[in-house]
Amino acid sequence: MSNNQNSELTAAEIAQLWSAYLNSSMCNCIFTYFLNTVEDMELQSMLRDSIQLTETHLQKLTGFFENEGLSVPYGFKAEEDVKAKDSKLFSENFSLHFLYNIAMFAVSFYALAKTLSVRSDIVNYFNNCLMEVNEYETKLKNMLLQKGLYMKSPHVIPVKETSFVESKKFMGGLFGDKRPPNVIEISNIYMNLKKNAMGKTIMVGFSQVAQSKEVGQFMVRGRDIAAKHTKVFAGMLEESYLPVSMSWDMEVTDSTDPPFSDKLMMFMTTSLIALSAGIYATSAASSARKDIAINFIRLSAEIANFAEDGANILIKNGWFEEPPHPADHDDLANI
Repeated sequence: MSNNQNSELTAAEIAQLWSAYLNSSMCNCIFTYFLNTVEDMELQSMLRDSIQLTETHLQKLTGFFENEGLSVPYGFKAEEDVKAKDSKLFSENFSLHFLYNIAMFAVSFYALAKTLSVRSDIVNYFNNCLMEVNEYETKLKNMLLQKGLYMKSPHVIPVKETSFVESKKFMGGLFGDKRPPNVIEISNIYMNLKKNAMGKTIMVGFSQVAQSKEVGQFMVRGRDIAAKHTKVFAGMLEESYLPVSMSWDMEVTDSTDPPFSDKLMMFMTTSLIALSAGIYATSAASSARKDIAINFIRLSAEIANFAEDGANILIKNGWFEEPPHPADHDDLANI
């Protein structure tokens, strides 16, 4: 790659840097909170390293913005957005799952950011971030496996012969007999089942610590949507006699002390919604059986409405930080 560090940043690069700043500042707050609530010594050590890593990332990202003459995002700050630092809202086991899901999200984010970037210093930055979070994800996965907590997708015994589809019935499923889901469809269903089960538990916790009644009601609505989607995905597996074991209902404590500000909890929740929307779309596109694809599309519409209401709450409360944008020439025009 040629040395093009002096070239202007593209819109995609600015977008990824901006998103990285908000995500890193949010993670700094999350790690700060969990460091004070988890008891596992190995996990505490990882969290200390993670806090230091997010602080280093924020410094580097600030440098990118300042060098380009761009405003540094406000993001989140531990002194403002971490509230009851010592009050445990989630169990130790669920906290580990929570942190592992953050790591999975970070791997996907940095992989995309790297591919969208072209300037060598930006590519190198995101590539280094990707290697760091990849190592972090692996460590957390190994911890879950060692503790017997990692939830694997169902085991299946696939047919041994290579075959090719010979009938349009392969695409069917709305009426009449349905073929069993293939391993791609099983993977999609199970992944979304797991993410909704986790989202439900997070929103159960957030609903009881929200300081604003409006935010609390939003979290209860999200809890109910996630519970509904979990049942849909579980039913799709059960009809093919595939195992379903997915519940963290007992992993939320009775604490009503907010670990985070309402602003941070709303941002985290709307980020989860956006992530779910993307996964649903990918799952629908890669599911050949029509009824499975239609379920993903149908459920996507429901979370789209939920996401819009979340954005309205963020805007109403002055919490929606606007991404960088070009000048509006209509506003500048002398007309």
